[in-house]
Amino acid sequence: MFRVARFLAVCLFLAWASLPAWALSSPSPHAQAGVARGAHPEPPQETGFLNRKIELHGATYRFQVYLPEEWRRDDHKQWPIILFLHGRGERGSEGMWQTQIGLPQAVRDHPGRWPFVIVMPQCPLPAYWTDPDMLAMAMTALDQEAAEFHADPERTYLSGLSLGGYGAWELARFHPQRWAAIAISSSGVFWSYAPERWQQVSTLPAEYAHALGRTPIWLFHGTDDNVVPPRESELMFEAFKAAGGHVRLWLYQGLKHDCWTLAYNEPELPRWLLAHRTPGPEPSAFAERIVIPLHPPAIKLTPAQLDALAGEYRDRNGHTIATVFRQGDQLYQKNRVGEINELAPESLSTFFYPNGSSIPRLIFERDPQGHVTALVLHDDRHEERWERRTAATSR
Repeated sequence: MFRVARFLAVCLFLAWASLPAWALSSPSPHAQAGVARGAHPEPPQETGFLNRKIELHGATYRFQVYLPEEWRRDDHKQWPIILFLHGRGERGSEGMWQTQIGLPQAVRDHPGRWPFVIVMPQCPLPAYWTDPDMLAMAMTALDQEAAEFHADPERTYLSGLSLGGYGAWELARFHPQRWAAIAISSSGVFWSYAPERWQQVSTLPAEYAHALGRTPIWLFHGTDDNVVPPRESELMFEAFKAAGGHVRLWLYQGLKHDCWTLAYNEPELPRWLLAHRTPGPEPSAFAERIVIPLHPPAIKLTPAQLDALAGEYRDRNGHTIATVFRQGDQLYQKNRVGEINELAPESLSTFFYPNGSSIPRLIFERDPQGHVTALVLHDDRHEERWERRTAATSR
């Protein structure tokens, strides 16, 4: 028995000694996978919207930070950073409601436009952003994320909408040297919950203008805003203009309180922010006030021109997506669920919805002979193309 065991041991040794060097030095792919599974490697680097929290004066505040996909922890590149304050309807303690509208929505639609670290604290109910402890919480969140995520102190920006705009104006006034540029939508300095502030209408806007000097300010407001009157932005614009500040005011004609969807969707806005640094050369005195029509002027087309566009338009699977028809001098579109919307011509081939958003366009494609062949729905995010139903396909 002993001889058999010794014989087997010698055979095993000789077999091991005859193995090539690569087999002795490198584990097999299956072995490597087993080691990797057992070793619990570092998870992939997280980017996008991340859950965060801070402790301040014994209270825990949950919030969000956004990291661009290109952000890297190990390259120590400095990133521009935005502090964004949400509106009244997004208050809470779960830490996520504030990502639904405004700047976070624009980032979801066009992440390539927004190469920023974005800090999105949340104001709990029943507090307001103008409360001193809420302002302190917002700045603490900004400082924490700026330190961890390599923020560039020369490219720190401030933005807010509605209630968050109230808070942004306070942070602007109290920390005027912190911000390279500021963008505020549908807001002002006369808080709806503090109507007595209107008693200072002749002096209050000038105080903010004096504190901020020529810090670049871009204000957005809807002309029909019935929540925060557009006069609030008009007063701030006039105060900064009189003080020799650097201010822009864009008024969206016909919009009510929600003008922030269009404001943050302006491709120029992120580029405008990045054009400013602090400290740096002081911007020149500048005042721009623009009224932006919600829709372009409609042109007049003949009934024959409108009839040439009528028909059924189908997707690639042959399903009817839109039916276009004329009634009198108007063109209409019925969608797949039976809803009917008026179409207005911007040109012979391009139409818009006069009773809806200013963004979507319907473009009628034509062949070289001028016959309509397809309908393209184009908005700020994507295009859909529907083929026109022909006599051949209807049989």
